[in-house]
Amino acid sequence: MLWSKLFIPTLREIPAEAEVISHQLLLRAGYIRQVAAGIYSYLFLAQRSLNKIIGIVRAEMDAMGAQEMLLPALNPAELWQESGRWDAMGSNMFRLKDRFQRDLCLAMTHEEVMTATARGELRSYKQLPQIWYQIQTKFRDEPRPKSGLLRVRQFLMKDSYSFDMDAAGLDIAYQKHYEAYRRIFDRCGLRYLIVEAHSGAMGGSQSHEFMVESEAGEDFVVVCRQCGYSANREKAEARPSSPVAADPPGDLAPEAFHTPGRKTIAEVSEFTGLPETSQMKSLVLVANGKTVLVLLRGDHQLCETKFGAAVGDAGFRPAHPEEIRKEMSADPGSLGPVGVARIRILADHALQGRRNMIAGANRDEYHLRHVTPGEDFQAEFMDLRQVEAGDSCGNCGGVLELHKTVEIGHIFKLGYKYSESMGLHVTNAEGAEETPIMGSYGIGIERILCAAIELYHDKDGMSLPPAIAPFTVVVTPVNTGDAAQKNAAEEIYRACAGMGLDALLDDRDERPGVKFKDADLIGAPFRITAGKKVAGGMVELVERRGRKTLDVPVSEAAAQVAERAKGYYGD
Repeated sequence: MLWSKLFIPTLREIPAEAEVISHQLLLRAGYIRQVAAGIYSYLFLAQRSLNKIIGIVRAEMDAMGAQEMLLPALNPAELWQESGRWDAMGSNMFRLKDRFQRDLCLAMTHEEVMTATARGELRSYKQLPQIWYQIQTKFRDEPRPKSGLLRVRQFLMKDSYSFDMDAAGLDIAYQKHYEAYRRIFDRCGLRYLIVEAHSGAMGGSQSHEFMVESEAGEDFVVVCRQCGYSANREKAEARPSSPVAADPPGDLAPEAFHTPGRKTIAEVSEFTGLPETSQMKSLVLVANGKTVLVLLRGDHQLCETKFGAAVGDAGFRPAHPEEIRKEMSADPGSLGPVGVARIRILADHALQGRRNMIAGANRDEYHLRHVTPGEDFQAEFMDLRQVEAGDSCGNCGGVLELHKTVEIGHIFKLGYKYSESMGLHVTNAEGAEETPIMGSYGIGIERILCAAIELYHDKDGMSLPPAIAPFTVVVTPVNTGDAAQKNAAEEIYRACAGMGLDALLDDRDERPGVKFKDADLIGAPFRITAGKKVAGGMVELVERRGRKTLDVPVSEAAAQVAERAKGYYGD
């Protein structure tokens, strides 16, 4: 293709509204333009990259035996009501009514429609297993769209669904996806982590996320370099760091002391001269309509996902001030577990075995010293805290690291959540009705592109892997008025096309510096420059990542690019 004929609206300045690197470069390189908050138009270059990503995804899904379908983005409310997610999804779901005032929604995912399709067509165990997938637009009424294509309201997803007769069959489908995802992300040229994950609103017994490390991400991943353990922070388990000070010895009785104006853990720590690790943090929450008291070590934070899973209510909320005073007889800042009898008490494992700690006295501006869990109060002990960097790995004792990441893929063992609630049954070998077990597997198409940009960029632009770059090579004659340079560039361009390389000939009547800057900006992994060296039969081959340059004969330039491009994704 000829650059002079294309619409590539590059920008020199960083747009003020773009905070993360991928958003900045997608705008500057002319890939995308914003239409509204969280809604973007994908221009020519973006569409070429996304089509290449989709091609890789489709090839690997087909290779594993999955069958491609296309389901409607507009769904009737009844399907989502059957599964119970019409209410559970809350305001994140786009809802609308048709002219007959029937409730509809724009699908965020397609478990319901896929299950309904299976329910209407599958009759016998002989028709299983099945793996169905689609590449489709999804919608989410994101309250705070940001970071370009990383948090949007409309996005592309590959979502697939497996149907099996038993857990062993689901294990096979799950492993097929696990391996296919590795091939997909390898071919896309990404460096990624595979971590244990929480299933969230999807439900199910097991899930893994595929994550790319980036400061633009919103997920935190816990990693042990010593044994390889890795998990999303929402799922991660670890041994906490040791308390800063040892607990006072002895079988001491709780003793109240006045703490005027001291409400926070830090204020009480300063007042007593004891570290935060010697205190208990008390949180009063409402789950399933009932008040719950949650206890943590003073320096720890509640993992909301773990708590929601423990109580079976992901939509829990903090108790209101009047609810707290009614149950605890005190205001926040003076709350504790001693004497609490009417409400459920959950305590994090880090408090188990501790002695003579400090906790609120349930009396305004008073605390208790010498409070021992399991003796001075009873609680249910469980993993409730948020893992922190520096904690010890539960597998090997190694020091855990915490990394910010972007999620690019997520696989779930759904179990029977949708097949049971929506009445999907088939007859087994004995002729009896049986409920198939399901899995769900997603890939964010745009997120692959964004993750690649976050991984591979410099001050001049992006440096995309050849497999997903809109063009593999830009052929640049330095002076289009020089016949020799122009002819050499055109010869190389034709040779590239003959080898199946996506080549872009920069035939614009622009200064060389402008051409070079634009080529760097749009992310083409290679540039061939036809300049004064053409007189000696040579051109310059520039590898975008690392700025490696070498002189090659005009006749070999295209072949050199083809050879180097293979090494980027293991072909």
